[in-house]
Amino acid sequence: GLELSHCVGTNSLGPSGPWRSGGPCKMKRVRTVFKPEQLERLEQEFLKQQYMVGTERVDLAATLHLTETQVKVWFQNRRIKWRKQSMEQKAAKLSQFGVIRPATADSTDIKDHEEDTVDVEL
Repeated sequence: GLELSHCVGTNSLGPSGPWRSGGPCKMKRVRTVFKPEQLERLEQEFLKQQYMVGTERVDLAATLHLTETQVKVWFQNRRIKWRKQSMEQKAAKLSQFGVIRPATADSTDIKDHEEDTVDVEL
């Protein structure tokens, strides 16, 4: 499930509690820490296919004792990492042959995607 840190400075037993909207309380989600076995299986599946959808995602989530959202977000983040690595490899090959590539939209797209990286659980 969703793990949240406790609200600082709020009495959770009070009538409004830590869930009220617009108050000073901001709940912070705790980052998911995957077990090595889960990561190994996720990586294996990613090598087969970069997009996991439908019943395949549901089945994988159940097998790994994760939520479907955790699997979905892991695949989203892994695709971004894969694209970044691909771009770095292409740049290294170009520089190896003395081809200097001017800054293009591709290099800024990587930064935009990194900022869009999602790590959300439900």
